[in-house]
Amino acid sequence: MTSQDVVVSERGIAAGAALPGPGGPALFACRSAAAGAMSMRQTYLDIAAAAAAARSASCTWVEAMRSSSPTRSSRSATDVDEFTAWVRKHPSALSKFEQIAGASKGKKIVMFLDYDGTLSPIVADPDAAYMSDAMRAAVREVAKTFPTAIVSGRCRDKVRNFVGLPELYYAGSHGMDIKGPSSNPESVLCQPASEFLPMIDEVYKALVEKTKSTPGAKVENNKFCLSVHFRCVDEKRWNALGEQVKAVIKEYPKLKLTQGRKVLEIRPSIKWDKGKALEFLLESLGFANCSDVLPVYIGDDRTDEDAFKVLRKTGQGLGILVSKCPKETNASYSLQDPTEVMEFLLRLVEWKRKPSSSSSMMIRRPRV
Repeated sequence: MTSQDVVVSERGIAAGAALPGPGGPALFACRSAAAGAMSMRQTYLDIAAAAAAARSASCTWVEAMRSSSPTRSSRSATDVDEFTAWVRKHPSALSKFEQIAGASKGKKIVMFLDYDGTLSPIVADPDAAYMSDAMRAAVREVAKTFPTAIVSGRCRDKVRNFVGLPELYYAGSHGMDIKGPSSNPESVLCQPASEFLPMIDEVYKALVEKTKSTPGAKVENNKFCLSVHFRCVDEKRWNALGEQVKAVIKEYPKLKLTQGRKVLEIRPSIKWDKGKALEFLLESLGFANCSDVLPVYIGDDRTDEDAFKVLRKTGQGLGILVSKCPKETNASYSLQDPTEVMEFLLRLVEWKRKPSSSSSMMIRRPRV
């Protein structure tokens, strides 16, 4: 969203200058008046064009916020057809489970999971995004079976407290803060944006002050990045909130502004994202360039696309998008919500354990 300055044209201000040709003062006055009228018309057109550009920029910004934050209202027949076509392109990981299992045979699965919208439902208050006990039990079983990492835009310590499983790898701040299992004091640690910490803290304070006039807006400090949540903001105020955020960020060219599901994200402008975090973790685990490894990444947000792109580019691994709405994505498969995510995780664990276990040893699904 670019600030638009209305620039008034100054063409024809010197319209009273002498004009060549016959006619004397009368013709001079006539030509002067005509030039002045044309100048005024041009000025009006310039103002109108600038105002239209400003409106267009605002509409584009708000439309982008809407597109990144789809509603969950009932679908029309057209919406259903569109979703059906989208699912054909990105089929359900549950309906295509046998196909996924077949691709996994003889390979070491490494699991990467987003948190909000994937393991926990999206809720109005980001501080209340708790995962269910059933989901926690499912993730615990996954971690017993496969190397597992949580990759989130949240502060690493916060998402670790939400999940409550110390045996996992955690990549917070969109992968800019990575730590291995707490049982291993020598475990992997990666913080490529450490130099930005003072700047992030400074911008956090400025955003809190700037957005306090917008009811429902909430600024979250995720250590190496910031989130401005607008889930509880009246849609009529989205544009004003976006302007407030832009007004702060424009003073910090080393930071960039992106959008997620009803959240604006402020991050350091470095070449690091969830895709880089995925690559770093695979290398740290000793799986870089291994043909017998199958990374599986499940996420619901735009920021997860960076990881999906890595998997698609390498042609090795599975990206699964969690969404009830059609979205442009580099993921190969889809799931609709955290409940389906839990179902998929449990089926994958059961499949993996089946060859060495009797049917009586199959995992009992936790009650939701």
